[in-house]
Amino acid sequence: MTTSSLETPVTVRASVAADPEYTAWAVARRRKLWRRRVLPALGIGGLVALWWAVIVVFDVKPFIAPSPWAVVETLYAKRAVLLDNLIPTALEAAGGFLLGNLAAIAIATVFVHNKTLQDIFFPVVLMFNAIPLVAKAPVLVLIMGNGMEPKITIAALVCFFPTLVNMVRGLESVNPQAMELMRVLSASKTEIFLRLRLLNSLPYLFSALRIAASMSVIGAVVGEWVGATVGIGAMILQATFNFDSPLLYAAIVMSATLSGLFFLLVTVAERLVIRWQPESSH
Repeated sequence: MTTSSLETPVTVRASVAADPEYTAWAVARRRKLWRRRVLPALGIGGLVALWWAVIVVFDVKPFIAPSPWAVVETLYAKRAVLLDNLIPTALEAAGGFLLGNLAAIAIATVFVHNKTLQDIFFPVVLMFNAIPLVAKAPVLVLIMGNGMEPKITIAALVCFFPTLVNMVRGLESVNPQAMELMRVLSASKTEIFLRLRLLNSLPYLFSALRIAASMSVIGAVVGEWVGATVGIGAMILQATFNFDSPLLYAAIVMSATLSGLFFLLVTVAERLVIRWQPESSH
């Protein structure tokens, strides 16, 4: 029996912990995790403190801008109403997120395999995206009515263009040597797409999905401004007309929280799917 076979797990862990490089890596990792968790909390806390200071120093009237504590009280007192209105907004944003991104991925795939279609329709997509969202929303409401369909469509349109652009770029930016190797190995277009193009496009795709995760909520809220009786957007309008600034700010906090939750879900999904990328050194 060799000496190495007699080493226990405790001995191995002790030797690894004694390694200066491992110790430096562990310290750097703990520092990075600390920065990721503590610094955002400090930023949010500083913003709330500044908000409170402005209210106190300039004696801002409550109907113009409430204090943070008044918003917290409203969030607690009207939590049931806020949650009831948050659910349809979340459903509209999630539906638009899925619809818009799936359509963008499908069209990007077509564009990459057919340059003629890309040259014809990409300028059309760009022109349509240049139309302001508040101009497209009333048209969709007139066509589809006041149900959830126009809100989902508006959220989908908001998500569509960033994902399309990033997905096309990701599918096209394949290493030429890797592409040549796949052709030498007689790989089919489907194999090249699944094993090379799609994997190469994932970082680009998730970068777009993080943007779309937040924008989908904005699209749903804008759709509710045009015509809705429920939802965070409708509540924002009602609170504005009634000069109920605590409820207005509470609704804004709820929509921002929903956007942050969607962003967090996409980030977690990215870490689960893309495991081959090294951690950023920054």
